[in-house]
Amino acid sequence: MNSRWLGCWALFIKEIRRFYSVVVQTVFAPVVATLLYLLVFGQVLETQIETYSGLTYSQFLIPGLVMMAILQNAFSNTSSSLIQSKMHGNLTFVLLSPISSFELYIAFVAAAIVRGLAVGVGILVVGVLGFDLTWNAPGWVLVFAVLSAAMMGGLGMIAGILSDKYDQLAAFQNFIIMPLTFLSGVFYSIHALPGMWQQVSQFNPFFYMVDGFRYGFFGQSDVSVYLSLAVTVFFLVIISAINLILLRKGVKIRE
Repeated sequence: MNSRWLGCWALFIKEIRRFYSVVVQTVFAPVVATLLYLLVFGQVLETQIETYSGLTYSQFLIPGLVMMAILQNAFSNTSSSLIQSKMHGNLTFVLLSPISSFELYIAFVAAAIVRGLAVGVGILVVGVLGFDLTWNAPGWVLVFAVLSAAMMGGLGMIAGILSDKYDQLAAFQNFIIMPLTFLSGVFYSIHALPGMWQQVSQFNPFFYMVDGFRYGFFGQSDVSVYLSLAVTVFFLVIISAINLILLRKGVKIRE
């Protein structure tokens, strides 16, 4: 490996070990919690909500739940790591190391992708084995899973950098991330909504990630999969740029 990237690799491994050391909390617990959504909503709403042709509601629901888990856990991984490092003073040692802002960003986001995908795979295994879930285009599934996890990992970095206390981070997650996730079409197709709310939903970037991911399973989506890809890439680029600016200026991490 190029010596220039050794620091990035070491930080990535450190982040992997950090969440793996409490794997029951960081991976198994989110898998169980998400499967409870499937158990409750799948049973109660099985015949109440209109989905794509030829699908049961549970089959429709599983990709949405997988993506919801990926988004939330990728965000949690970077945000919790940064706020803990800031509160405990460990971040100083990372900043003193010969690692660039770009390498630091890549290491944190890559670890967030790994955690998000680990949780998503756990839920997906249950869906494939228990609900006869099919794969129409696995490539799209992987593309949206990785890009969406990267975007949320980056967003978690922004939240972790700007937050000074745990309650500020919790407010960011509870009042921004959670509502956008639940209103992204995880539990419903936006075509089941009244006209005005269909239009409102299309301003939610999380909707495009969920919709594009679901397309990979069923070959059906509420909007064009290429539009979903463009929106996801656009927000990933914007969030990455913001992170690099914050890291290079040392906002709230070198003060």
